[in-house]
Amino acid sequence: MQIVRSNEELARAVGALKRRGSLSLVPTMGALHAGHLALVAEGQRRADSVAASIFVNPKQFGEGEDFGRYPRQEEQDAQSLGEAGCDLLWMPGVEDIYPPGFSTKVSVSGISDRWEGEARPGHFDGVATVVAKLLLSVRPDVALFGEKDFQQLAVIRRMGMDLGIPVEIVGVPTVRESDGLALSSRNAYLSADERRRAVALPRALNAAKEKIRAGLDVSTVLGEAQSDLRHAGFARIDYVALVDCATLEPVKELTADARLIAAAVIGTTRLIDNLPV
Repeated sequence: MQIVRSNEELARAVGALKRRGSLSLVPTMGALHAGHLALVAEGQRRADSVAASIFVNPKQFGEGEDFGRYPRQEEQDAQSLGEAGCDLLWMPGVEDIYPPGFSTKVSVSGISDRWEGEARPGHFDGVATVVAKLLLSVRPDVALFGEKDFQQLAVIRRMGMDLGIPVEIVGVPTVRESDGLALSSRNAYLSADERRRAVALPRALNAAKEKIRAGLDVSTVLGEAQSDLRHAGFARIDYVALVDCATLEPVKELTADARLIAAAVIGTTRLIDNLPV
């Protein structure tokens, strides 16, 4: 696996890979786990070569969030990607992505306004801006993102469509621990007790999913899910909602493809999860 850091090195490496055939991209912020490696595996299925990026994006962290303590483990991550068969790893510095004088912001209105957008103002502007930069720098045929960040995936798809970026955006199903907890870099922040209780989040969503499919009242079911999370020790619940998969608008009854989405804080760690319904 080739590792590059500068934009000049990236251009040469991407050119060489694209001469061999199609190229997929797996954008990450590092602290890799099996969920990221599932994206690499899907990238291998969909293209002749796979590139990955590791960049902890300062523009998607709000005031008081965990940018400073976000886990960074470049050597371990590079080894994992190499063993997974990744062909190219791009690890740019902040000035490679945002050079002096950088003054552009990509904002996707509507689909980014609720849920994570409301809980983390400016977050999706940072996500859309950096993903646009990554896609335009690498110019892959396919880019892969995990469904765990379902709203982020929807925002990126909307951005790519609106800007006419010629990249296929692919969502890959969430990878989970054996007890159902979604894999996340932020799980490393959980104490042993918090980790034990955190499984209440996927369990509450699964229970809500079955009740909604059985025809029970959606608002009642969502209220019960929030109550289950409180009893498990979640200190704050930002949202538990049933939304339309395409628009992310809340729905009161199951009439089309929908998604259960949730975000809640246990200890000092904010977890998100979602399930298709």
